[in-house]
Amino acid sequence: MTTMPFRIQTLNNISRQGLERFPRERFEVGADVERPDAVLVRSADMHKLTIADSVLAIGRAGAGTNNIPVAAMSKRGIPVFNAPGANANAVKELVLAGALLAARNICQAWAYTRALTGDDRELEEKVEQGKKKFVGFELPGRTLGVVGLGAIGVEVANAAAALRMKVLGYDPQITVQRAWQLSSAVEQALSLDDLCARADLISLHVPLIDATRGLINAARIRVMKKGAVLLNFSRAPIVDEAAIIAALDGGKLAAYICDFPTSGNKDHPRIIALPHLGASTHEAEENCAIMVIDTLKDYLESGNIRNSVNFPETVMPRVNGTSRITIANENVPNMVGQISTCLATANLNIADLLNKSRGDVAYTVIDTDAPIGDEVLGKIRTIGGVLAARIV
Repeated sequence: MTTMPFRIQTLNNISRQGLERFPRERFEVGADVERPDAVLVRSADMHKLTIADSVLAIGRAGAGTNNIPVAAMSKRGIPVFNAPGANANAVKELVLAGALLAARNICQAWAYTRALTGDDRELEEKVEQGKKKFVGFELPGRTLGVVGLGAIGVEVANAAAALRMKVLGYDPQITVQRAWQLSSAVEQALSLDDLCARADLISLHVPLIDATRGLINAARIRVMKKGAVLLNFSRAPIVDEAAIIAALDGGKLAAYICDFPTSGNKDHPRIIALPHLGASTHEAEENCAIMVIDTLKDYLESGNIRNSVNFPETVMPRVNGTSRITIANENVPNMVGQISTCLATANLNIADLLNKSRGDVAYTVIDTDAPIGDEVLGKIRTIGGVLAARIV
């Protein structure tokens, strides 16, 4: 059982506005905290770290969790929280900026202007002669294909529709919540290939998992329109960079705008590679910190789970005058039965119970009419398949 105050270790600088949501009398927070109950992280690579046995949860002040060993944490019964949607507006604005940079050849035109020499009269002549090389196109009436309709994809799709673009969306796993938020002007693509074949610009907003690695490859590029623009503000490996460069060199693609510079793309004349600016705004950093700290605090104090990437959403109002225990276990039959038997053997009556599962992991919250002792907790921990258990 964790004693107060809770100890929170920070691996990166976290927004002060977020950290202030930890009451000082109940939380000890800092980079040098020993035996932490939870870890707060932004970009630090936790794959290289030894994560203490005391850790009950990890909070990522952002959306992506590739820097966290999520699978290993699942096996230990440790939920990993993130902040989905907290940086959505920041990324949306950068995607729109990227579309405009490509449509109007702004970076190439700026580079041309900066290289000009001469007095003002000579500059004016060279500008008039050179501007013909940078003729672009306008966004209204063009078709934007949005791949992935999570928090960011929905924001991008709705903003593009407001700019009078035609918008195609593709996401076979769109949630009901996101579907309600999506503009009725957004048309559903029948498949990813259908979207690629019809879009003038394509924006990627999917997580990096095995199924999305190399999602945009040579075969998929072949079905795209000649002169299409590809925008990638998700993760670099979602596209096959060699195939992208070959398509740019061959004239199939007009431009590739991304947030992931590499030695192979940073100097290409038709690639604009930004230094991972997607969520780099003060507002996004604050929003991410506030969201993840609120969910982390609720988990530590009440056992509730929201916005976890590896555990099911499990929220149960607390019954007054009860004791609460939470159990993470392998998602196998008869776990709740064995746990209930342990409680019954100790003459503990269940006042309320909620059990949820997600993939290979299940999570149970139980309120009992009388206090749960350490002996009962110990017995539950010995049940085969139980990953973690604690009295809240």
